[in-house]
Amino acid sequence: MPIPHSGEIAALGTAACWTVTALAFEGATRRAGSMSVNLLRLMIALPLLCAAAYAFRGAAFPTDATAAAWGWLSLSGLIGFALGDFCLFRALVLIGPRLATLVMSLVPPLTALASWLILGEILRPSDILGMALTVTGIFWAVEERRRANRKRIEVTHPWLGLTLALGGAVGQAVGLVLSKLGMGSYSAIASTQIRVFAGIAGFLVIFLALRRWDRLRAALADSRALRLTTVGAFFGPFLGVTLSLYAVQHALAGVAASIMATTPVLIIPVVVLSGKERVGWGGVGGAILAVAGVFLLFF
Repeated sequence: MPIPHSGEIAALGTAACWTVTALAFEGATRRAGSMSVNLLRLMIALPLLCAAAYAFRGAAFPTDATAAAWGWLSLSGLIGFALGDFCLFRALVLIGPRLATLVMSLVPPLTALASWLILGEILRPSDILGMALTVTGIFWAVEERRRANRKRIEVTHPWLGLTLALGGAVGQAVGLVLSKLGMGSYSAIASTQIRVFAGIAGFLVIFLALRRWDRLRAALADSRALRLTTVGAFFGPFLGVTLSLYAVQHALAGVAASIMATTPVLIIPVVVLSGKERVGWGGVGGAILAVAGVFLLFF
């Protein structure tokens, strides 16, 4: 018997996983650099995915996937993991996390647009309203969080940084829609494996082109960075991405993307309870608005 709103529930689980991932990768990238962490997280996640595939499917590798599935999911992994994440992490350096996060709040509408163009999915009026409330709430909460903590914005190359951040948002949106196109009714775990294979291949090419092997060796020698990356890999490309694929498989891509984008809201109580940040009434209002939008997306 199918579980009602299983896709939306999986999307909410994805947002929760990415909250843990964001905190873990923040510390890891500070120590080892974003490029090394990006590659290592995929390499750590791959054996976890193989073990899960063997436990749930009886096959450690997606050898039963069709050629079409391999093609679309590999393209999704290259666009989403390699190209999209490369752009996003470069944008974080150039324009800072606040502006990059605000640009990434465009992922839900971009996903809805891509799913309409590629898959022919059409949102209901209530879905559009829910998405608008969620994105507005996220935007408001992120901006208020910055004001409450009086963080300065260090922007070195604004136009390049904004372009890269937009590239990251487009990469995530298109990657998600292509995943849905490639999966069909195929296993979300096996689909994630294919995406991770492609993502690793893409990052290896980037490392080869930029000659960053010395930084990768330094990251491997940093035990704390490795521990944080392992935590991020478990809740990110292993559990979080698998849930995200299950979410788009069982819900409209734009709806799932809107719920998954609430990570900046979910992270607020974590940083407040840990005493790291303060949150003003605007942050609370943004969080409430985002939750109201998510509620609409469930019904």
